[in-house]
Amino acid sequence: MIRKRKMLSALLALALLALSPASLLAQTQQQQGNIPAHPRDLKYTQLNYTPPKRDQYRHTLSNGAVVYLVEDHDLPLVNVSTLVRTGSYLDPAGKEGLAALTGSQIRTGGTASKTAEEFDEAADFLAANISNSIGATQGNANLNLLSKDVDQGLALYFDMLKNPRFQEDRIKLSKSQILQSMERRNDRTDAIEGREWSRLMYGANHFSTKETTKASVEGITREDMVAFHQRYYNPAGFIFAVSGDFNTKEMLAKLETAMKGWPVNKQAVPDVPKPTATPVAGVYVVNKPDVNQGRVSIGHTGGMRDNPDSYAIEIMNDILGGGGFTSRITSRVRSDEGLAYSAGSSYGLGVYYPGVFRAAFQSKNPTTSQAIDIIMEEINRLRTAKVSAEELETAKNSTIEFFPRIFATAAQIAGTFAQDEYTKRPADYWTTYRDRIRAVTTDDVQRVAQKYLQPDKLVVLVVGNIDEITKGNPDKPQHSLTKIAKDGQIRRIPLPDPLTMVYPTTP
Repeated sequence: MIRKRKMLSALLALALLALSPASLLAQTQQQQGNIPAHPRDLKYTQLNYTPPKRDQYRHTLSNGAVVYLVEDHDLPLVNVSTLVRTGSYLDPAGKEGLAALTGSQIRTGGTASKTAEEFDEAADFLAANISNSIGATQGNANLNLLSKDVDQGLALYFDMLKNPRFQEDRIKLSKSQILQSMERRNDRTDAIEGREWSRLMYGANHFSTKETTKASVEGITREDMVAFHQRYYNPAGFIFAVSGDFNTKEMLAKLETAMKGWPVNKQAVPDVPKPTATPVAGVYVVNKPDVNQGRVSIGHTGGMRDNPDSYAIEIMNDILGGGGFTSRITSRVRSDEGLAYSAGSSYGLGVYYPGVFRAAFQSKNPTTSQAIDIIMEEINRLRTAKVSAEELETAKNSTIEFFPRIFATAAQIAGTFAQDEYTKRPADYWTTYRDRIRAVTTDDVQRVAQKYLQPDKLVVLVVGNIDEITKGNPDKPQHSLTKIAKDGQIRRIPLPDPLTMVYPTTP
């Protein structure tokens, strides 16, 4: 019996091997009589991919709300996402945190017909994942459940969106958790780095850098949340992305029914404000003596998404530090010198206001300055010498080959188009995207590097044990923070009180 089982196992293994992709490829090429001598000689047919068209999935409800519906019957699931035209930029002065707290309590605070506990129980009974949140410039509500329960799920979902209860005990609990989290603001170097980097880029008075305080959180009332919800949560501010196992005509009818009788507030939502501050170049440091590595951000103001040079900028950044192991920053800082586990760059192209160019890494204290110098060198090298044809092709091919993943699933198709609608991206953007990437030349890369990478405007932020970082590596004294600071001045940023966000006058 054992011997028979072993024989069957062996036969099964041979069968599976024969069906493997590698085996099938080998069989095909053997039949064709052209087995390559080396894997690099393998030939594959060119991938032809046509992106979906936005209009194919776009619908408008009778109340004006836009809906993107993408059917997918592979699994018995339905995903509903709602983009809400709101954001924390609408927080009133002194009530910082109102939008975020309102967003969480719309979900966790129950509804007019159900207590918070009853709503949770109803969602759990359906095994439905229901959430809601409000970010900097957008609100998001989501529903995921089995398609057989879609009617009950939609009833819960729209009850949440339309009739939040804002249950007092849940508000109190959430405030307590926020305050506990605020007390730990200065514990993590990544949190400090993110906060201070934003302040250096956009100034202390832009909404994106306005931090919640103990006073602002405690000053938020239930009435404030009710008013915020009533102002911004209505069909005029909704864009839906629905994907999964449903019939398009039937889903449109369900959405119409769900919002029947819901008044449309046509009052315009205020525009997202632009920053008024201009970054000041220099070296800035935040001292955290209890860590053995320095976190570093290097950069300056970026650009806008509608910049005609955006495609060349994307390829330029891919070569500089955005392309992972093939990029220059990663190759030199991580692979060649071993100074950091992760190092790279991004070039932000903003929708409402300019983004940020940022190169970042984390390195041991003695080698932090050396890694900064390397990044500075790579920025200058990209500006002064053309990239190689091989680098250009690698970056372009990577971007083009990644492109189909943007629309890999029904949820991604619906979500991408809904997001484009929300941010008013041109309808033909994805249709022409790859052609515009293919058109980028080595001359284009150098031109945009010279125009949009500005060494004289670089801001360098270092968070860590500044005494150790300043000492540097005695074996390589040519690398130092003092030398990096062209004026020889290192500006110290003190840690603020975590609850009041008041900064000491001296570091």
